[in-house]
Amino acid sequence: MALPHADQVAREHLRRIRWDTYLGMGFSNIVAFFIIVSAAVTLHGAGVTNIQTSAQAAEALRPLGGPLTFMLFSLGIVGTGMLAVPVLAGSAAYAVTESFDWKTGLAMRVHEAKEFYGIIALATVGGVALNFTHLDPIRALLWSADINCVIAVPIMAVMLKVGADRTIMGSFAIGSRLRSLGWATTALMSVAVGALFATM
Repeated sequence: MALPHADQVAREHLRRIRWDTYLGMGFSNIVAFFIIVSAAVTLHGAGVTNIQTSAQAAEALRPLGGPLTFMLFSLGIVGTGMLAVPVLAGSAAYAVTESFDWKTGLAMRVHEAKEFYGIIALATVGGVALNFTHLDPIRALLWSADINCVIAVPIMAVMLKVGADRTIMGSFAIGSRLRSLGWATTALMSVAVGALFATM
């Protein structure tokens, strides 16, 4: 039986999203792995185990960059910021506006979705303003990772419950393979949260 047009379009979008997720997550995890390995070999190998500043973190690049170490690190930070800030600000805007059922989406003009674009602007300005405070950027990164780790568990559980509910998702409800993988990942994250609190 042929699928309704809306379902067909949705499935095509999901296929594109799936490959985008596979490629994006695969590439980002490979990069993260080599960052960890290079920092372990250089910094930890030299006895540096307590990184307080980005300048100390940049030292991991010295074997590769030599005198250009800080330029390489600066370019990496700027490039990462240019990629991350729009994504993080945009995702925050989507989360807030969809929660309140406000008009949302980058396809809309500013006057059509004032709240959406207002949150993007506020998040961007707030991120820039943090650079002028005495907040330790390395500690801020660690705290944000810790908070994300803790809140990920209930969010994943709710997403799995909703995603498996056919009354909500209809024909797009996730199958048993994804459910099993999702709950196993949620359990693993719960162990990680327990380990975090146990070692604080």
